[in-house]
Amino acid sequence: MTTSPPSLEDRLAQLESEARRLEPGPDARGRMRDRVVAQTEIFLESLEGGKAYVVTDHKGSGLLDLAIQEEGRPIEALLQSWTRDVETPGLNPASGGHLGYIPGGGLYPSSLADYLAAVTNRYAGVFFASPGAVRMENLLIRWMADLIGYPEEAGGDLSSGGSIANLTAIVTAREAKGITSGRVRQSVIYATDQVHHCVGKAIGIAGLKEAPVRRIPMDDRFRMVPTALARQMDADRDHGLDPFLVVASGGTTDTGAVDPIGDIAEIAHEHGAWFHVDAAYGGFFLLTPEAPEPLRALHQADSVVLDPHKGLFLPYGSGALLVRDRELLYRAHRYDANYMQDTHRSREEPSPADHSPELTRHFRGLRFWLPLQLFGVAPFRACLSEKIWLTRYFYERLRDIPHMELGPDPELSVCLFRHVPPGKDADPVNARLIEAVQTDGRVFMSSTHVNGSHWLRLAALAFRTHKSTIDQALDVLRELVEEEAER
Repeated sequence: MTTSPPSLEDRLAQLESEARRLEPGPDARGRMRDRVVAQTEIFLESLEGGKAYVVTDHKGSGLLDLAIQEEGRPIEALLQSWTRDVETPGLNPASGGHLGYIPGGGLYPSSLADYLAAVTNRYAGVFFASPGAVRMENLLIRWMADLIGYPEEAGGDLSSGGSIANLTAIVTAREAKGITSGRVRQSVIYATDQVHHCVGKAIGIAGLKEAPVRRIPMDDRFRMVPTALARQMDADRDHGLDPFLVVASGGTTDTGAVDPIGDIAEIAHEHGAWFHVDAAYGGFFLLTPEAPEPLRALHQADSVVLDPHKGLFLPYGSGALLVRDRELLYRAHRYDANYMQDTHRSREEPSPADHSPELTRHFRGLRFWLPLQLFGVAPFRACLSEKIWLTRYFYERLRDIPHMELGPDPELSVCLFRHVPPGKDADPVNARLIEAVQTDGRVFMSSTHVNGSHWLRLAALAFRTHKSTIDQALDVLRELVEEEAER
């Protein structure tokens, strides 16, 4: 005897019953939420006195035991794995002791904003879909444009970080200057060896890999030499090439150097080139009275990248691009589709999807807007000023440690230094020293190669970094230098 298949209604009822497991009720939500919040409180309360870098044997390999399976697991087991395998090993970016790379933050109100954004899942790509979300992001773009001194016709985009923001800027420049495939090989790009590596990556992704790239000489503080730029651009033009794009740095990652932006802008524009500044790290120091004077010329650039997840301490995934003429940004990125035709009814505000490669995107504005509204700008300004002075303090106190060679006076909050004991090869000494710092873990610093030599670097930008942190970093260095002397 054969049984008849279930009716369509029965099958739908069965599937709905199973699918509704994705929608926990208020009691279940409360239990999950309470356990997660409790875990975050333990984490935050352990930051003071905790390590900035933790070396473990397992390196998170316990995650491999949790294969994705047909049935779920309890939240308690998953949080236990999170703590052991993700939260503990490696670098803790939330720690004030994170003094390597370019630290940022993870402001607590931003996590609450992300919670709101994720629960409501507002779509911030198109004004028609969420006018309030788009207005919020455009207000933040305008606030940053005002900060650097851009005109009213400026525009921009909140991106996932400096890498995508730089890519978006380079694509905009390519389109604005009409660099078709036939012109790539004669369209010259200018930058120093200190330009962030994501710029080179963006050049390739933007289809400009065959464009000539000129590495412009730097002064003894790792800043572009404008006269050398002018000579190179003149020479290229005399040889039938077209100066296309000049990329300057508003705070390099390696050394914290700020290129002479105003002088470079004048030269770039005299030669008809697009002038872009990667100020992902240094741009928000404009909020402070201590900002290097060249940063105050950012308004002369055609495009500027800032990273709120650096200088405004937001969670990762918070970058920004500003373009002096938003119409050029729009022309480079505006596309359409039949299924989007309903969205054309509302054009009161520019839509982020028309200003970037992204259509579907996270609602990034809320994590930016909420802490600025809650705290105001004043504590951000104070925190950035504090980091400049902490770095100067560290630089001066390094002189008290025997045989320390110092890099240039810090312009922002990066300090370059190395240990050069008599009679020893400095490069392996500093390789051992940075490994020992990281293994110790109380603070985290990083190393780099500059002019062929191994240097150590401190980058003070985490909002939880204060004088006690810097004193601890100095103590760690003293202890490890003494151990090196006994080798």
